[in-house]
Amino acid sequence: MKRFLLVLLAVIAVAIAGLMYHVNTNFNRSVDDQYPIPDITVEVDSAKIAHGKYLALGPAHCAHCHSPIESLPDVEMGKEVDMTGGFVFELPIGTLHSPNITSDVETGIGGYSDGQLYRMLRHNVRHDGRICLELMPFFSMSEYDVESIIAFLRSLKPVKQARPDHEYNLLGKVVRTFALKASEPTSEPPAFVERDSTIEYGRYLSEAVANCRGCHTNRDLKTGAFIGEPYAGGMVFEDASTQYWRYVTPNITPDPETGIMSNWSETQFIERMRGGRVHVTSPMPWGPFSRLDDTDLKALYRFLQTVKPIKQDNTPHVTAPAEKS
Repeated sequence: MKRFLLVLLAVIAVAIAGLMYHVNTNFNRSVDDQYPIPDITVEVDSAKIAHGKYLALGPAHCAHCHSPIESLPDVEMGKEVDMTGGFVFELPIGTLHSPNITSDVETGIGGYSDGQLYRMLRHNVRHDGRICLELMPFFSMSEYDVESIIAFLRSLKPVKQARPDHEYNLLGKVVRTFALKASEPTSEPPAFVERDSTIEYGRYLSEAVANCRGCHTNRDLKTGAFIGEPYAGGMVFEDASTQYWRYVTPNITPDPETGIMSNWSETQFIERMRGGRVHVTSPMPWGPFSRLDDTDLKALYRFLQTVKPIKQDNTPHVTAPAEKS
């Protein structure tokens, strides 16, 4: 019996060692063979640059995550800052650092091809073939909007500012090895989407550009998988470095009892969005969203009124350290 246990322990030890070797050699694997860099050259013109700027500083909120943390107050106030990265995401899988996306060749995206940038926006696959966590859900964005963002990024002045690479813990390496996959469009991305105040355009903005669903739906922060009802909120953000421990995203479905905006008129919704940040620790990029034009805000409001009502009370949204359960 003793010999059997020793053999069993040895087998388990070898299996664990083999598993760890597999994880450590595959968590940063390249998927170039599955997602080759597309041969794309973006035709740049002033209209695309202007539209890309509106998206990047507004609904797509690139400036919110790709600006230095110390510059976020300026981003909130609508000032244009150098998008040199520096935002830090502390997640169960490790620490993620947003990169420099100015046109600097050494530390930014100046040395990347249009195809590499397109693949990143469409599939969350980096220039070097590694898969990224789905923090930029632009995989269903129209071709014109993707090209416009690329055109705008190309217009940014180069700023030399190196940023550290992502730092994955053991859990993160395991997730990346066995669970993380490149993003795929939910359907064939449209060539162009006409901007208007319709429900359909609001759906497009919410799910392909602004990522309303991404934060107002509960998710597994280890894998990014959706685990809650769409738009019913409940996703928990925690940050021990601030005066608050937790922020729980509100329910924005039209449920009359628990939907935070169920009784708002279109005018009240626009006024609230224009009003900007109320809770210091709210993860919502209030600065960029407060500068959406009326067409986009009307479209978002009209779409959100059509989603399935879900009874789910997520209060209190903000919990102070002393109140943390």
